Order: sequence, then structure tokens, then C-alpha cells
Amino acid sequence: MSDKSKYHFKFEDLKIYQKAMDFGESVDRQVRQFPNHELYALSSQFRRAADSVALNIAEGYPGSDAQFIKHINHAIHSANECVSCSTKARRRNYIDFQQDEQNREQLSELTKMMSSLRRTIIERNKTNP
Repeated sequence: MSDKSKYHFKFEDLKIYQKAMDFGESVDRQVRQFPNHELYALSSQFRRAADSVALNIAEGYPGSDAQFIKHINHAIHSANECVSCSTKARRRNYIDFQQDEQNREQLSELTKMMSSLRRTIIERNKTNP
């Protein structure tokens, strides 16, 4: 039995979307190890920011280029928020240095990909007004 849906959406083909989805799942696994008193604080904030990256890419994809750029910007802001969440988690000893580095590596890659996608859309609009 295949776990691939017969109902496919075009944005699901975007590598940036797939990587953002993977990062969100990684963060979800990490925050399960956080102390209970962080449940409605850092755990929730980190999970929401991580999920927001993929959600904004999906939400902006079918719209106009201007709308897509706006959502890419929101996704970049969420990725930056994840950097702060990861740092807080490391400083509070909820994750170790290596996990923080892995988070930062993934976030760096995601941010570069989103910036490149945004730049491509902007350049395309300059050459095809």
C-alpha cells in the first residue's frame, strides 16, 4: 500500500517545500523532549515557527508573484525565529550543541533557497513585465 495521495498539489513538488516539511517534523521530535513547563512557551513557539515555513510556501504558491514573494518573506521571518528558538533551547540545555548546529544548517539552507526563489521571481518580473 502506497502512502502517496492520488490528489497531488503542484507546490508539493518544490524542494524548498519538502525540506521545510522535513524541518518541521524534526522540530516536532525535538520539542517532545523539552520540559513540561515549556509546553505552552518555547515548545509551542518553536513548533509553530518551524511549521510556518512550509505553510507559508504552500499558501503563497498558487497566488500572484507578489503574493508568493510576500509569503516567502513570511517564511524567511519564521526561519529566523527558529534560529532564536534553537538558540534558546540550547542555552536552556534542552538540546545539545550538535542539534543546534544541525538546526542552523537546515535553516541556513532553507533561507538561502527561499532568498534564491524570491530573487528568481523578482528577476522574471523585470524581464517579463
